[in-house]
Amino acid sequence: MYTQERTAMSNLVVGGPVAVNGYDNAIVAALVENRPVMLVHAFNGGYLRPAELNEESHDKGVQLATALDETVKGGEGHLWYVTPAGFFGQRPLYVLESAAGQVTPKPAAPGGTDAGRGDDGTPKPRRRRVTVHQDAPKSTADTVQVGLPDKVGDKWRGKNGAPEDTQLWIVTVTPWGGITFVPITHPDTILGFKDHAVAANSEVRLTYNWGGDFTGTVINTFYPRLPNEWNVPYHHVFT
Repeated sequence: MYTQERTAMSNLVVGGPVAVNGYDNAIVAALVENRPVMLVHAFNGGYLRPAELNEESHDKGVQLATALDETVKGGEGHLWYVTPAGFFGQRPLYVLESAAGQVTPKPAAPGGTDAGRGDDGTPKPRRRRVTVHQDAPKSTADTVQVGLPDKVGDKWRGKNGAPEDTQLWIVTVTPWGGITFVPITHPDTILGFKDHAVAANSEVRLTYNWGGDFTGTVINTFYPRLPNEWNVPYHHVFT
């Protein structure tokens, strides 16, 4: 399905009611093929990255970076997996997982069990997920954390007892070829930034979706970019 060339797939619908634009295969790669992508902001071209890259960090958030340094690149802090995680009604749900600090589980002992294996028989890596605070988007509790489901703080665990509740997102494709993240625990909000400022090192927060729909706004839209497409300007996605 994925090719390096930009082929027409205008009839493909992924993650929402809007057809994926056939000129941006990165959306297809992210949502269907589970390939890691950069999440580049529509407003200033910055990208999302965990505040801390190491696997021991579970209580830190996400920020918008405008410079891709070698430390981040080497630690894959610029890459995210948008991983399928079931359905909400008929809407597919996803978890947003960082490629930085992922842990490959040790093989299970003979006769034991493990956390699941991929198609090739190897254990699936454990990746830190973007988790929303239960009380978001209140002013003191509208942040997010990047951590494993069993490692994040209590208020970042599921309202109904399931750790995944606060880690599930509706990923909506926007008409202009980007994607918007809507947490199922707070359906009137979308992934935004503290003080609504889109600047270098802005802290990722939840913000009310004042537009009133799920197509998002330019200020809260992200363009998935494959690593080899980092130099493609965000305003050229339709050319």
